[in-house]
Amino acid sequence: MWLSICFTILRVALSAGLAALGGCAITPDLASFRSDGCSLFPDRAPLGQADWCGCCLAHDLDYWRGGSAGERLASDRRFKACVRTASRNPALAGTMYGAVRLGGVPWLPSPFRWGYGWPYGRLYRALSLEEDAQAAALRDGYMASDAPPVCPVPPRAAAVPGLDAKTAPM
Repeated sequence: MWLSICFTILRVALSAGLAALGGCAITPDLASFRSDGCSLFPDRAPLGQADWCGCCLAHDLDYWRGGSAGERLASDRRFKACVRTASRNPALAGTMYGAVRLGGVPWLPSPFRWGYGWPYGRLYRALSLEEDAQAAALRDGYMASDAPPVCPVPPRAAAVPGLDAKTAPM
């Protein structure tokens, strides 16, 4: 209960602080998707064939889009399962899951927070139908683009786990 009250006060304070910026126009548009792979963590094992970068890219698509707290929890659970499968290492998957649960909260002004594609201050909020359509269009454009891949397939690996037609977010 006390923790919930503290977070509510923090959210109100952050919102008031953003409103006080006055001259800064905050656009409701979703920014183009960007990813750095596994933010602050290696994209793959330095030795061997374990490669979880595709898991990070799929997770980044969810985090960029944002949404409700329940959507974030579901995304983080998919991420943990993907890393566990890709690495065959439950301890690594648990460590990475803990890191995203702690470091991916939407009220931290980080480039990898939940909903990082939206202007800072959105926090947890389900997307409207229009916002969901905008996110889907931007995601599809990114996936179809000729941009250099975030997770290039190393010569030693046959595929990048975590990102295919069946597991792509949204």
